[in-house]
Amino acid sequence: MLLSDIITQGSQNTPQNTALVFRDQSMTYAELAVAVARFAAGLRSLGIGQGDRIALLLPNCPPFVLGYFAAGQIGAVVVPSNPLLKSAELEYIWRDAQIKLVLTAAPLLPNVQAARAALPTLKHIVSITPQTELPDTLPAQATDGLLFFTDIMMRGAAVLAQDDRPPFPTVHEQDCAVVLYTSGTTGHPKGAMLSHKNLTRNVEQVRAVLHITPEDTFLTVLPLFHSFAGTVCMNLPLACGSATILLENFQPARTVEAVEKHKATIFPAVPAIFNALLQYSQSAPFDTSTLRAFVSGGAPLPAAILNTLETKFGVPVLEGDGPTECSPVTSVNPIDGIRKVGSVGPQLPGVEVAIFDEADRILPVDAVGEIVVRGDNVMIGYLNQPEATAEVMTGGWYHTGDIGSIDTDGYIFILDRKKDMIITAGLNVYPREIEEVLLTHPAVADAAVIGQADAARGEEVVAVVILRAGDNGEQNFAVTVRELISYCRERLANYKVPRRLVFRDVLPRGSTGKVVKRLLRKEMELETKIENENRGGMT
Repeated sequence: MLLSDIITQGSQNTPQNTALVFRDQSMTYAELAVAVARFAAGLRSLGIGQGDRIALLLPNCPPFVLGYFAAGQIGAVVVPSNPLLKSAELEYIWRDAQIKLVLTAAPLLPNVQAARAALPTLKHIVSITPQTELPDTLPAQATDGLLFFTDIMMRGAAVLAQDDRPPFPTVHEQDCAVVLYTSGTTGHPKGAMLSHKNLTRNVEQVRAVLHITPEDTFLTVLPLFHSFAGTVCMNLPLACGSATILLENFQPARTVEAVEKHKATIFPAVPAIFNALLQYSQSAPFDTSTLRAFVSGGAPLPAAILNTLETKFGVPVLEGDGPTECSPVTSVNPIDGIRKVGSVGPQLPGVEVAIFDEADRILPVDAVGEIVVRGDNVMIGYLNQPEATAEVMTGGWYHTGDIGSIDTDGYIFILDRKKDMIITAGLNVYPREIEEVLLTHPAVADAAVIGQADAARGEEVVAVVILRAGDNGEQNFAVTVRELISYCRERLANYKVPRRLVFRDVLPRGSTGKVVKRLLRKEMELETKIENENRGGMT
């Protein structure tokens, strides 16, 4: 099965069903299939062919979907890119991927043009913003040689009018379809190459567990360039004949309005979004009666947030997991079976998950080690990085870098990222466990725990906490550092208790809301350095 088969089957099986809704305009499956075919033909008319790579630098919108599936139809490779990246970051990714075409929007054109000079393979920049709507403030160089999405669609329509079945190259399911760049928590980001087979099999695997039907309506606030959203919010509903409501970004009021107006049934999101919705609902209750599941992924879901979501809204929360390299879903709590708080559920059908020790030997039930995965959903490898591929792919297993265990029922529990584990006085400390405890305190809205170098212990446990707003929405809860540390001491072994705890207004987060601990460590290291210098100056 190919990615393009998702659109073909939708047009055949549910042609009049709504496929996409965006800004109160809708598109049926029949209309989507025609639009994808036109854009595919338009891309071919520009010389885009099999194996060429095109970047999608867009917020959630129909052209993103058209570009994604049209590329697959002609054997081109999609490189979804984060619109929040700076030109230098885009330049690195696009040079590595040898991008030939970029599909983008007017606000992002200056960044694209700034990166263009260093991209000899980039031949075309296509704007979804019509020429008549380009802002006057846009620099002239930003529109140099610019093509327009509507024109490409018209070119494609003209091609199809002459031949409704223009010759496209033969595409195989083993061919690379999408290159997704990892977040780059260490060094430069790596491009995970995902084949048509990887992505379509993962859709089938998730569908089997969540029982998605054409009657479902997905609410998509997660950015489609991210692996979680790409599979669960786009490929999955489109493969099932379901509707997808596209929101350009997460705003609590607009999100709530969309749930109620479009009668959403499936709401995939990350913990930060669910937490924000809980806060918003305190002052603005909303109707969740049509929802049959919250689906959480992208970051660990604290038990306190999960329990509050289910209690407040009466909607089951299905926590799942999986890295980009696995297309990305490897496990999820079933919608009609046992759901275990703190677990990301059992492995999906067709996916094998095991726990390895340091010597790559399978560990028994409940033993703690590295989570490894194999199956049709596991990537081809990293683009241009055979050594990095070999490092994570040994013996046919993908090594996730997550530390966890599997219980007697086959449910997977993730303790933390291997690189985030803190070793203090020779003892292993998993930050997530401490974060879970802090989040049960009524004054704590969010928390992140990291390790910092310590001469005596190797590392010390440091907690960074955001306090919850008080009843008047202005003044934070009155709680002291000493009180929170005492709270932890009552619930954790002494060596796990934070030796340092600081209050912050915000935590550094990535595009999906996950705390970027690499940045947090740098911030805390700088703060500690300044404190030490000031202390030295005073003495």
